[in-house]
Amino acid sequence: MLKIFLAEDEFVVREGIKNNIDWAGHGYEFVGEAGDGELALPMIERLKPDIVITDIKMPFMDGLELSRLIKKEFPWIEIIILSGYAEFNYAKEAISIGVAHYLTKPINGNELLSQIDRLAEKIEEKKRERELKEKYMAEMAENSVEDRRKLFRHMVTGDLSLSEMLELAHNLDMDISAGQYAVLLLQVISGHHMTQTEYSGSVVYIYERIEEMIENEGALIFDRNIEGKAVIFRADTREEIEEKESRVLSGIEELLKEYEHITCYGGIGEPAGRLSELPISFRQASQAYAHRFFTTKSGIRRYVNNEHGAVDERENFSISSIDPEKVSRTRITEFLRKGQKDETEFFMDEFLDNLGDGALNSGMFRNYLATEVYFAVIAFLDELGADKSGIETFDVAAGDIRDREAAKEYFIRIMQKAMDLRDAGASNRYGTVIDEVKRYIEENYGDEELSLNKLAGHVNFSPNHLSMVFSAQTGMTFIKYLTDFRMNKAKELLRCTSKRGADISYEVGYKDPHYFSYLFKRTQGMTPTQYRERS
Repeated sequence: MLKIFLAEDEFVVREGIKNNIDWAGHGYEFVGEAGDGELALPMIERLKPDIVITDIKMPFMDGLELSRLIKKEFPWIEIIILSGYAEFNYAKEAISIGVAHYLTKPINGNELLSQIDRLAEKIEEKKRERELKEKYMAEMAENSVEDRRKLFRHMVTGDLSLSEMLELAHNLDMDISAGQYAVLLLQVISGHHMTQTEYSGSVVYIYERIEEMIENEGALIFDRNIEGKAVIFRADTREEIEEKESRVLSGIEELLKEYEHITCYGGIGEPAGRLSELPISFRQASQAYAHRFFTTKSGIRRYVNNEHGAVDERENFSISSIDPEKVSRTRITEFLRKGQKDETEFFMDEFLDNLGDGALNSGMFRNYLATEVYFAVIAFLDELGADKSGIETFDVAAGDIRDREAAKEYFIRIMQKAMDLRDAGASNRYGTVIDEVKRYIEENYGDEELSLNKLAGHVNFSPNHLSMVFSAQTGMTFIKYLTDFRMNKAKELLRCTSKRGADISYEVGYKDPHYFSYLFKRTQGMTPTQYRERS
């Protein structure tokens, strides 16, 4: 039931409009009245009517000023102005404000009601459009997340021009301009003793709280799926960036005190003075972020520039100075399981830094370490059942492992080869899963309840993991694939049958024909009727 509010300074007119129309009988609720605009405004703010009827000439605040304030704060409220003045200037100003109707007095109840009825149809149509748009935006949220991921990748690789990045950000309604930038990479995980239900609830809640802190600082946050979150702090000066970082880090530290079973890892790069330098901050953040493979404690680490000096083979080195735990194959295996290929260099820098400056100056120790890394890689590939023939053996490379950097290059080379084999095997396994997902969609696309969550349960994946795998395997998000599939089925039915639009809507999985028509026009550029006529 639409709500009506009346602002009129003439008591007799006000009483006549209020009492001589059967508002409830015509489907309206008369929610309030006021004798001038100044009294009316706070009542309108509280009652939020759908239609305001106001006289143009009132004491304290006239109808035009009231209308201007209403439209500024509540643009969806429709306004009817009543006036004993027929001058064109009043009508012209009312139209410029956005007033729906300008009616001259005297006006009888039937005429006013007729205008309200026509306005009610317009209001209801706008409400339906808003609801359809909101439903569409909610369904397409997965596409928005993927588009934001792509923008972040472009920002930290620098593979687009500044104008291209600004245009992408504009399309996502994001402001990426600033004087200074800094990257934070972040991941929240649960302890091994937690159940999956507890893990999901706690981790999701903590991410939500962290996102609130970040958004309060005007920073941009991007989802990286199983890799966690990425944050770009923005400010005018370096000092402001550091202040924002400090507030967020303090907030996260305080939050984690409530959750002993939750671990939060992070890495922050140094501030960059321009957008084109953001990839540098990202690499620095990645280097600091790689420390998560060497600790079990929560912590967000800032990038530290460790420049390695020239190697001096004569430097004294004692094998007893090395902590065996720091040479453990377990760390390498853990990285091979969970790390990303482009993190290998950062992981290896951390790994070697932990051994101490003098360790790799010893040829004997370099060769020993080469055997450890090699056998860790071979054992990992055995575990996967992958082909090991392409892995360069340490004895073949030994002649080239002449210093720290050469050793590091060898380690990175064989580890990345192993990760390529890992990812290729995973891709093959995921291909089977995605085939099953596509088959399920083909058999159940008419089910309105078909969703990413439902499909994830069917193939025994988490929704986030399935979303990532589906996008990687198909090049599009799940919701886009499903929508395209349904739209193609709908077009086939429109071309080849005489079924009504509402029946086709139901058949392809949309129980609301209005939403089906909205979605069809949004994705195909024309209504279902227009498509049928053109076909």
